[in-house]
Amino acid sequence: MSGLKSPFFWFILALLTTAGLTALGPQEQSLGSNVRIVYLHGAWVLTAEAALGVSALVGLLGILARSDRLHQWSSALGRTGLVFWVVDLPLSVWAMEANWNGLFLSEPRFRLAVIFAVTGVLLQVGLTLLAKPAFTSLFNVLFFVALWIGLKEAGYVLHPPPSPIFGSGILSLELFFIGLILLTVIAAWFLTRWWHSR
Repeated sequence: MSGLKSPFFWFILALLTTAGLTALGPQEQSLGSNVRIVYLHGAWVLTAEAALGVSALVGLLGILARSDRLHQWSSALGRTGLVFWVVDLPLSVWAMEANWNGLFLSEPRFRLAVIFAVTGVLLQVGLTLLAKPAFTSLFNVLFFVALWIGLKEAGYVLHPPPSPIFGSGILSLELFFIGLILLTVIAAWFLTRWWHSR
């Protein structure tokens, strides 16, 4: 695939649109324009979790149905989820630096994010070398379950309990955040299609 037919082209376009929308996002009284980084971080990490969750679900279905096609989609979704998860780490650091004037690297959820980013990258490299589709699906399921349990058990320090945006009662802010999530999900879909086509 090349040019306008390539999912990667549309992935980049979706990212640029997301960046543009983020730059136009509403400001907040205490954080000012820096809250836009928080919006992007929130949408990005939710998209990562969604991709990893769907990867696990598709992988489980692939195992039950013994379907190579589903295994391939689970693999593509897992890689996409991991890309978003890893890229969210610098976004998280940027949000901490911009809004709280420093890094709190021992923050429970950030520490968890780093552990799962490193584990996920090593796991995906190993699974790619192993080239066993059913194993990829199985480990995508196990990875997401472990992540879900880890997030449920992790405490909140800098992270306010979810979701401060949807709990704000400000409709314009909630609609903006939903739009941002939709754009990042669209970007994730194009990246998944690109992985799947390789």
